[in-house]
Amino acid sequence: MKTRTVDYTLLGAEEIAAARRLLQENNLFTASTRIAYLGLEDPNPQAPARRVRVMLMDSALNEPKDVVLDLTRNEIEQVTEIDAAAVGQLPVLEEEFEKVEAIVAADEGWIQALAKRNLTVEQVRVAPLSAGVFEYPEESGRRILRGLAFRQDFAEDSAWAHPVDGLVVYIDTVAGKVDQILDFGPVDIPADHGNYTDPELTGPIRDTQKPLLITQPEGPSFTVTDGNHVEWEKWSLDVGFDMREGLVLYNIAFDDKGQRRRILDRASIAEMVVPYGDPSPVRSWQNYFDTGEYLIGRMANSLELGCDCLGEIHYISPVVATADGEARTIHNGICMHEEDSSILSKHSDDWSGVKYTRRNRRLVISFFTTVGNYDYGFYWYLYLDGTIEFEAKATGIVFTSAMRDERFASEMAPGLGAPFHQHIFGARLDFALDGGPSQVIEEEAVRLPISKENPRGNAFSRSHTVLSTAKQAVRDANMPAGRSWVVTNPESKNYLGKPVGFKLHPQGLPTLLAAEGSSIHKRATFASKALWVTKREAGHRYPTGDFVNQNPGVEGINDWIADDHSVDTQDISLWHTFALTHFPRTEDWPIMPVDSVGFKIRPEGFFDRSPVLDVPEPVKHGCCSCGETECCGGGN
Repeated sequence: MKTRTVDYTLLGAEEIAAARRLLQENNLFTASTRIAYLGLEDPNPQAPARRVRVMLMDSALNEPKDVVLDLTRNEIEQVTEIDAAAVGQLPVLEEEFEKVEAIVAADEGWIQALAKRNLTVEQVRVAPLSAGVFEYPEESGRRILRGLAFRQDFAEDSAWAHPVDGLVVYIDTVAGKVDQILDFGPVDIPADHGNYTDPELTGPIRDTQKPLLITQPEGPSFTVTDGNHVEWEKWSLDVGFDMREGLVLYNIAFDDKGQRRRILDRASIAEMVVPYGDPSPVRSWQNYFDTGEYLIGRMANSLELGCDCLGEIHYISPVVATADGEARTIHNGICMHEEDSSILSKHSDDWSGVKYTRRNRRLVISFFTTVGNYDYGFYWYLYLDGTIEFEAKATGIVFTSAMRDERFASEMAPGLGAPFHQHIFGARLDFALDGGPSQVIEEEAVRLPISKENPRGNAFSRSHTVLSTAKQAVRDANMPAGRSWVVTNPESKNYLGKPVGFKLHPQGLPTLLAAEGSSIHKRATFASKALWVTKREAGHRYPTGDFVNQNPGVEGINDWIADDHSVDTQDISLWHTFALTHFPRTEDWPIMPVDSVGFKIRPEGFFDRSPVLDVPEPVKHGCCSCGETECCGGGN
């Protein structure tokens, strides 16, 4: 194990307290000040100070500020006044969500709209939703949320089963008042309940499952030091956590022939957006930036052994800041364990008689977050062979509506619809193979015609295209051609004299389906393409820009590439978009089984040969090696 030269420890409660004190001492934190975001700036090896970024909002005046603090020197480094009308609002505060029901319940227009539907405010829950940017000039510079209503029949009732359609309310959260109500007339409210623990829906609980125990009698194979530095097999990394991005992995490296070889300086899911496809005036504005507007890290769950995580678990409890500047610990917010991952390599050789089997395992680092009706798991996997994988798991409850137009929604239950939508994720991967610069090469399979050189038509090849500039590197996936992207370091060669590399394997599912020119396309341009590559810049943190809430579509990744700068043999950030397109099905109601999407990056000439030749043959507990008898069967 090697000692860290830069401080990558997680943000602590004492640092949040120190930041609040420093803000107060400099008259930046008053009785009406709220903290919309507080997080560590990425460490700089050349200037290893502990620096914190804080987004401050005056809840009475809506005068947002972006502040950088140097906690090492106990000084304010930078204060920037934010022009919210021009570049967007600060993230939505949890307390603003909580305000919405109280604000609308006191509004006479809302009371009358409910009365037309024979409802009272006590019967209705209002989902507070980010507003986006549309043809409402009067909303510019103001903090707006939009609300959709759902009838709740009793305290434990799943209100998502009873959408009150044809009605939407717009709320100014700073003024604390309803801005406008759009009422398109009463629509029948679906009657069937969606209470997924009710015996009426569950029927008899199955009793066929026998215990499934995962044990490691000698403990896990990984070690954790300094609270978040992890060593497992030949891997090493630092686990970070941010109230906006959630998990952030730093300094991902692999030990090879006595050397610790860098792969990624930083890896995270830097943005996530959920655009909906219902064009009706009640819902055509629906699109949610769960990372930039809602801060998925802030909403992380406290995980439970045997429920969320199974096996020999190591938990990390990250600390985030509340709106009033207090520290809040998310108990067991990060789950880490290793698990069997089927066959690693296998061969039964007829000539030599050698029977060879090795089993794979992976290190899993994950957290779960709840954003309104949906729950998301973010899972990073490290494998024995140097592969890195990310998987997003979507579950929870689909957003519902009255069933009106099957072109844009699925019927889930009688009269109950679920609009089509996407879950789009944007990964940020800061490559640093062997600590050097990067070159990105697009690889495709090439079908060759019958010719003199290929008389039987059996030949096929591959093409390699260097993506030299930022605009050239804006790419779609192309699954029929097997398109992938290889990141190499031309300054580091393997023993064949070829540049070492890692290949990004996309799943190639559809990216953003909204039309070019639409509001959501302008604001989520990153989501329209599978690949972007930019020269690494400290200020380029998120592909949607720093201020996503009510951002009109400025200061994102499209602006960063306007100069078409060179990305050839540079320190780069690679941005990969991947998405689930969700046409809800009846099986997704009343609670959705997990659906998943992700990507892999695998060594491509990074090692001189297989890096897992030293993996021992599997042994069945209390028995023998697989090569000796057939006692090690079971599983695949």
